[in-house]
Amino acid sequence: MKDFIDSDDQALLERHGLASFEALWALELHAVDEPNKAPRGGWSTVYRLDLEGQGYYLKRQSNSLTHSLERPWGEPTLAREFRNIRRYQRLDIPAISAAFYAERRISGERRAVLLTHALDGWKDLYSWLPEWRQLAAEQRQAIVSACGRLARRVHEQGQVHGCFYPKHIFLQPRDDGFAAQLIDLEKTRPLFFGERDRVKDLEPLLRRTNPWNEADHLGFLTAYLGSGQQVDHWSQRLTARLKDKAQRP
Repeated sequence: MKDFIDSDDQALLERHGLASFEALWALELHAVDEPNKAPRGGWSTVYRLDLEGQGYYLKRQSNSLTHSLERPWGEPTLAREFRNIRRYQRLDIPAISAAFYAERRISGERRAVLLTHALDGWKDLYSWLPEWRQLAAEQRQAIVSACGRLARRVHEQGQVHGCFYPKHIFLQPRDDGFAAQLIDLEKTRPLFFGERDRVKDLEPLLRRTNPWNEADHLGFLTAYLGSGQQVDHWSQRLTARLKDKAQRP
């Protein structure tokens, strides 16, 4: 895969000597969390980078590979995430954006770097949940509606997010409610199986939003469907899947 650098970020990165794989790989930063260990000794780490008031997150990987029918010998998981970021951009699905991507083979090691724009000024849904019952009803409705519209956009464009969790949905207040966008696109894939895929994609969100009540679920589904005509059917499908997941060991 060719090196990618977004035209809006190129000058800024060049001013700081960071417009190359080698520079970003060598940059000394403090990791924001513990490194993820991959099979066969691979690893992946995330760092925060701030340049002239612009925030970024830098991911670096070594031998952290994913395999598929198209790529049976594997590729960096960041390559798949980067392709999905670009796909969401083409499809006009609100999501995280990339500033830089590159990969290298060095002495049998497969390395990759991905630089994305930080969502400063946005707050993930997970962070809203502890105070959920203290929020005004209008605010709760605006949030669940934003989540429903986001899910509808993903599925209308023939995609399955694959990790539709509260930590991956970011929200920002607007005059007319809330805007929402997604992060963590590594598991995104085409929507092959219609309603079955859609239910499977939505269920994890409802399972992980315990403070949501029946009215919140109704607001989410109404926004997702675009009308209330099929809400009962979808509610039954999702409830059945939730019960099935709860009964599994």
